Amino acid sequence: MRKYGNQTYDRMTGPPTMPDGTVPKRFQHINDDGIAPPGERLENGLIYLYKQTPVDTVNEQKNVDGISWRNVPMSYKHPDEGYVDKVLITSSEADQTLIKFLIRQTRRPELGDKFSSRHGQKGVCGIIVQQEDMPFTDRGIYPDIVMNPHGFPSRMTVGKLMEFVASKAGAIKGELQYGTCFGGSKMEDMCRILVENGFSYTGKDYVTSGITGEPVGAYIFNGATYYQRLKHMVADKMHARARGPRAVLTRQPTEGRSRDGGLRLGEMEKDCLIGYGASMLLLERLMISSDVFEVYVCQTCGYIGYKGWCQMCRSSKSMVPIKIPYACKLLFQELQSMNILPRLVMEDI
Repeated sequence: MRKYGNQTYDRMTGPPTMPDGTVPKRFQHINDDGIAPPGERLENGLIYLYKQTPVDTVNEQKNVDGISWRNVPMSYKHPDEGYVDKVLITSSEADQTLIKFLIRQTRRPELGDKFSSRHGQKGVCGIIVQQEDMPFTDRGIYPDIVMNPHGFPSRMTVGKLMEFVASKAGAIKGELQYGTCFGGSKMEDMCRILVENGFSYTGKDYVTSGITGEPVGAYIFNGATYYQRLKHMVADKMHARARGPRAVLTRQPTEGRSRDGGLRLGEMEKDCLIGYGASMLLLERLMISSDVFEVYVCQTCGYIGYKGWCQMCRSSKSMVPIKIPYACKLLFQELQSMNILPRLVMEDI
């Protein structure tokens, strides 16, 4: 909510009404103050903030009632529905009114979603199976998450192992334990609780495969730990495109899902194609499908010219067309602007 130099300011207003007194569907979720209250269900295109801005923000307005207003509604722009979780009305240091919305969505975990414990052990969900296919202990306990143990040696997150043992001992004894590596519950005491209740002091259990029904070939370390779901989810990152918008300067595809950008073939992908010897695929990915551009090069001096004319040689005898990336042509011209003249040597193949 801004204030302007001519003593005018943005204002909130209630939803507009039709001639018959009804409120349009897009505005039915806001109150008389122009703000959608917490708990409102929002769909794509619905208004959750109805603001008006003065048309003239420069000239001084003598008659306040004669100010012309322009509607600036804020709509929910997301394909999936969401709920207004919180609304915060505050002010900035410049004494401008701020209205912040927290939109909540409920999503089920899916393949590719990112999870992490509080020890930096982040990981991506690789498979989701039915409960009957999960491994289980001799006490009938199923894990919620199965983690690859190869993430421990290099990262050395021993605190997570200590949290496993402490939380397991606390759940068995029914007491709160301080499961942290920074001066928390002693591991000797936690292991003693496990042994007193019939568990192994190592935190490992006898586990049976839910798929084969046979015992797993090793004792499996397990326990309870706090996991958090990170904001990096497949639903927000999933993106594909064929042809689309291109950047004005480089004529290469734009970047980012929000701008309908292309999928970048990075250095490691390029190295992989080189290792396979897929030269034509490299040409297609890095030039033809990106920013292919036809230029005319003089065989005499090696500089880029026009169709049928070399400005450097003042001649039209030896101009040949070639296809190069537009970014390459742009680089040559930027070097020429700094008095560095790259030459292209033409050879018949």
